[in-house]
Amino acid sequence: MKTYLLIWFSSNGASPSDVNRRLMSMGFKPIQGAYDYVYEWGNNVDLDEILSFGDKVHLSLHDTGTMFKIETINGADE
Repeated sequence: MKTYLLIWFSSNGASPSDVNRRLMSMGFKPIQGAYDYVYEWGNNVDLDEILSFGDKVHLSLHDTGTMFKIETINGADE
């Protein structure tokens, strides 16, 4: 499974390089295309794990002025 992340920045918030450092420390990898980052789980996860991970992303980006969208997809669905 993979979790894709799309980020919207604010000119009043943290710099893109700071946000990038925070996300990469969580295991996200920057990508080009429809999404900005991907997190590869390596195996199937349940909804509780995905929600917990979303909470961690929320905490990591708190006070950065960013908004984000998360989408988790089973590898077979890509």
